[in-house]
This record gives sequence, C-alpha cells and structure tokens, in this order.
Amino acid sequence: MNRFIVVGAGPAGLSLSLQLARGGADVTLVEARQDFDRGLRGDALMPSGLEALARMGLWTLLMELPQRPLQGWQVWLEGTALFTVAEPMGSLQPCRLVRQQDLLNRLLQEARKLPGFRWRPGQRVKSLISDGGRVQGVRLADGNALRADLVIGCDGRDSSLRQLSGLELRHWGAPMELLWLQLPAAGADNGTDAVLGSFLTLVGGGSIASACVGADGDLQLGWLLRPHEPTPQRSAEQWAAALGQLAPPQLAALLAREGQRLLRPQRLRVQVGQTRQWQRPGLLLLGDAAHPMSPVRAQGINLALRDSLVAAQELLPLVALAGPRANRHRALDRACLQIEQRRRPEVSQLQRLQLAEAQQGHWIGDNALVRHGLKLAGPLLGPLARRIWSARQRPLREGTAWLASG
Repeated sequence: MNRFIVVGAGPAGLSLSLQLARGGADVTLVEARQDFDRGLRGDALMPSGLEALARMGLWTLLMELPQRPLQGWQVWLEGTALFTVAEPMGSLQPCRLVRQQDLLNRLLQEARKLPGFRWRPGQRVKSLISDGGRVQGVRLADGNALRADLVIGCDGRDSSLRQLSGLELRHWGAPMELLWLQLPAAGADNGTDAVLGSFLTLVGGGSIASACVGADGDLQLGWLLRPHEPTPQRSAEQWAAALGQLAPPQLAALLAREGQRLLRPQRLRVQVGQTRQWQRPGLLLLGDAAHPMSPVRAQGINLALRDSLVAAQELLPLVALAGPRANRHRALDRACLQIEQRRRPEVSQLQRLQLAEAQQGHWIGDNALVRHGLKLAGPLLGPLARRIWSARQRPLREGTAWLASG
C-alpha cells in the first residue's frame, strides 16, 4: 500500500486528497492555516474547472453550494461600452462564481468521512525528509515527522515545498501588481443588475480596472498598477471617485453613493512562471506550486482542479500496488513524470495567452491616441473587437487538454 502526504489544502490539495482517499489510499493532508477564511481567493469556476469537478464525481456537491452564474463580460473604454458578450459563450455551462472558502470546506467535510484520510491543520512544513536523494516525508514545525511514499506539494505560489526541494521556478514576463478593493454587500438592484451581473473590464485615462459582484454579493474591484508603482494614498471616497471615472453610469452611481464603505485596498504582486520540472523522486508539485498563474481569467483555481484530476488518474491505480518498496517508488515516480507531461502543454499555452491579454491591455491603457480612436470608432470596431476577443477566450475558458485518463 502506497501512502501519500499532500501539503496545502487549496483546490488542488483538497480535491486530490478526496479522490485518493475515496480510492482507498492512506492520505495525510497538511495545511499551514487553521481554516480557509482568507482574502484574495479565486472564486470563478470556468467551464474547464467545472469539467474537472464533474469528472471527479463532485458535480452534485458543487450544485449544493451558494453560487451565482456570471451573466457575461463587458469592456468599457473611457466610460463607453466597447462590447458585451453574454455567457455561456458557446460552452455547456456558464462561468460560475462560488466562494472558494465554501468549496474547500465542503470538500474537507467529504474527505473527513473516509477512513484513510487524516487532517493536520495549523501545521507548517519545516523541512523535507530525504534518504538517498529521494523525498521520504516532511518534518513539521512542531518537530513531528511524517513519512510517505509520495509527498505532493499543493501549497500555492509561494510554495515552501518548492523552495525546500530546490525545484527552480522560471519566471515569464514582468510581474503584475494589482490592488484589490471590496465593497461589502453591494448587491445589485434593478438599476445595476444588468451591469454588475457581468465581469467588467474598465479602461480609461491611462488606468485599467475591473469590477464584478462575487458569489457572496460583495463588489470586487481591481486596479492594475505599473511595475514597482507605489500604492496610491487615497481615502475610500477618493478610490470610489477614481473607479467611478472609468465605470458605466450605474456602477459610478453606486460608488458615489456607497464609496465610503470601500475596504482598504490589498496589494498583490503576481509573478507568472513554471518550475523547470514539477517532480523529483518522492515529490510532485501541482497547481500554483508548480506554475504560478496570472489572475487574468481566473486560471489559478481552474488549472489546479485540472492538475488534481490528472494526478488522481495516474496515482489511483498505484494505491494498492504490492511488492518491494523500491519497485513501488519507481512506479510512483514514473506516474509523476506522466502527470507533468500531460499537464505542462496546457499550462504553458494558457500562461502565454494570459500574458498576451495583459500586454494588450497595457498597450491600450498606456496609449491615449489608441483609446481615443477606439472610442470614436466604437460603433464600427466594437463588433469586430467582440469577435476577436471571444475567439481568444475559448482556450482560457475551456482549456486545451482532453482530461480523460491517458
């Protein structure tokens, strides 16, 4: 019997732990925090992530959670609508907004019903336990040692396991720096529902922002900074005014009316990249631990779920593998290499698409002449821009890899 340690109880770690435990595996899930109550979590499940959950057998579980289907996507330029695209954009399902905290708690609830699953919250990994070049387990900050046949790192973009293992992260492009602002319980009324039910991209005056009402009814606002730009020192009302200048009239009115309730912005620095290899003997990295994603089109959670599904497909046949330990370890290492080979092409392609979309946004946002021309020619160029944008979104929404076991 092979034993597994999963480090990091995010979407990849929890969904993989549940799949392995359902398959009869001995799984210990280690999480540095005590709970899932934290900000800046991706809540948008694209059709690609929905497909992964369905293939895991978790569709019914997902439908039990509070959620909101996204109505569409809107691009506004200098306060004028350039185009609108309605969901589901040719997909079987629209993008759904689900609080990640709710999803993780529900996955944990299911996992804890299984006899082979052990939950270790509030435990940080201090070091890897290695023998003869192979990772054999982890040592926790409290001094306890946990041993396993395979350690799986799902501990996010700042992965401690990646750093401890020496697996080098290659960076792609310049870092993206954003401010996230939140208007609690903004809600949508008859005057704002048509706008706030969609994801808004707002470009104007050299600035780029975004707006969307999340699954919990809070208005989520993003403000793109230039690399190394200091955080603007603005009051809540001043932030509301700055965002309102880019926004459609309904959103601008909401911000003017309730802007004093905006929460203090949180700064997020995002560096896109991939490790040169996702695995070494006895260790596998998945999700942002292996390939930190840009926030463009919410790829982090969706690719984490797709990584998890493929990892389960390759590892589940080895759960009850008998025979000498050395043979079992070689089989696990071959499976980890196969997981990387199946997942890397899609991740690489989507990272390139994310970077291209961000670069285009910067080019338009920084070029006043282009913005002015697009605004004047909006009635003519809008439909063309809509078609080009929609075609480019398909792989970002649906993925590029067939997820059947291969």
